[in-house]
Amino acid sequence: MKNLLTKALLLFSLLTYTQAAEDKSALVAMKMTDVTGKTYNVQGTEQGLKIKGLEGKVVFLEFFGHKCPPCLASIPHLIKLQKKHKDKLAIVSIEVQGYNHEQTKKFAKEKGMNYIVVSEEKATELVSYIQQRAQWKGSIPFLVALDPQGDVQFVQAGMLPEESLEDLISQLSKGKK
Repeated sequence: MKNLLTKALLLFSLLTYTQAAEDKSALVAMKMTDVTGKTYNVQGTEQGLKIKGLEGKVVFLEFFGHKCPPCLASIPHLIKLQKKHKDKLAIVSIEVQGYNHEQTKKFAKEKGMNYIVVSEEKATELVSYIQQRAQWKGSIPFLVALDPQGDVQFVQAGMLPEESLEDLISQLSKGKK
C-alpha cells in the first residue's frame, strides 16, 4: 500500500511539474493595430516575439512619446534607417505618452513616419507584456531589438545614435538563418 501511495504521489508530482513547465513556455498571443488600420498578430516566445508579417526581418520595437525630446530627435534617424534597410528592417514604434489612436495617426502623418506606428491603446497587451518581460519601468525611448528569428538580442533605455543603430542592424542581420 505504501509503495502504491508513493508511486501515485510521484506520478501526481510529475504531472504537476509537466503542466507547470507547459504553462511557463506557453505562448502569449496578442494583437496590435497600427495607424493605417493594419492588425498584427504578436506571439510571445521564450526568447522574444514573433510578429506575423515581419518574419525574417530585424525588428526594432521602440516605445516613444510625443512630448519626449530624445524620442522626437530620433524620428528622422528612424525614417532614414527604415528607408535604407526596408528589405531587412521593420521599425515598430508604440506611442506611450497618452495619445489615442487618432492623435497618434495624425502625429505620425505630420512627422512623415514611414514605419509602423501604433498607439498604446491599440497595443495594451503588448505594452504590459514588455513591461513584465523586459522589466521596463516606462523610460522612453525604450528599444527592444529582435533578430530575424524574433529573439531579443538587445534592450536599451535612452536614445541611441544613428551609427549605433546601423551597427545593430548589421550585426543582427548577419545572424539571419
